[in-house]
Amino acid sequence: MLGRLIARPVNVGDSVGKGQLIAAVDPFAAELSVRSATADVATAQAQLVNASGTANRQRSLIESGATTKATLDSAEQGDAAAQAAVVRAQAALAKAQEQLSYTKVSADYAGVVTSVSVQVGQVVGPGQTVVTVARPDVREAVIDVSDDIAGGLQIGMPLMVALQIDPKIKVEGKVREIAPQADAVTRARRVRIILENPPDTFRLGTTITTLIPGPPAKGFRLPATAILTEGSQSFVWHIDPTSGSVSKHKVQIVAKDDGWVEVTGEIKAGVRIATAGVHHLHDGRKVRFDEGAAS
Repeated sequence: MLGRLIARPVNVGDSVGKGQLIAAVDPFAAELSVRSATADVATAQAQLVNASGTANRQRSLIESGATTKATLDSAEQGDAAAQAAVVRAQAALAKAQEQLSYTKVSADYAGVVTSVSVQVGQVVGPGQTVVTVARPDVREAVIDVSDDIAGGLQIGMPLMVALQIDPKIKVEGKVREIAPQADAVTRARRVRIILENPPDTFRLGTTITTLIPGPPAKGFRLPATAILTEGSQSFVWHIDPTSGSVSKHKVQIVAKDDGWVEVTGEIKAGVRIATAGVHHLHDGRKVRFDEGAAS
């Protein structure tokens, strides 16, 4: 709802109950819309009564031959139009009443206010965040990780979370959400972890450390020219040393460094890789290579 914020009776750290008012927008314009829509409904209903009466009289007159079929058809058409006008006016009233209800924001559940985004007197628009309320019964840990680490995580993957001030206090969690894109400023991707039965020491705002199992996979170092990119996938061409034919294999890039890349995936030590002209190759195509070149 577009309007000026006239009330925000909560601040960061406040506890709120379900249904408690947490923000309100000036309702004057919305109230005027409701009044106007209510008047339109009354007008449409009065016109319907008149149109229905006219149609009923014409039906009585047609039986006695005192009117024409054309006059009756016109009256019945007016009656139908009046009925449609009532439906249209009632729908407009329902929409206006819904807009009026948006001028007051109440908490959907009991929780704690974690942030406020707008001050009283500011103008807010539809969909704009005013107050953020966290549910104390559903606690999450939020971490920001690099692209290569995020690529190794999966939804539902178990992780261990520890308090930074006391690493001995740990709790298990599962990955709930992985941001599809990195933040434009930090270049990191946000990961949300649902904590399973966290102790009371895991309070809102507590700094944590997440233990991600396993070190980053060590890959093979190749020149960047060896990588074939198709959409969001990366491939390399294996060269059969006997026939000289090539075959495409999927890889994952785990690091880049000044014209070189480190990859993992469908690649093994000793395999010959095409490092030039990768966009002109296709499965089965034969190439020539230097027999003395290192594998």
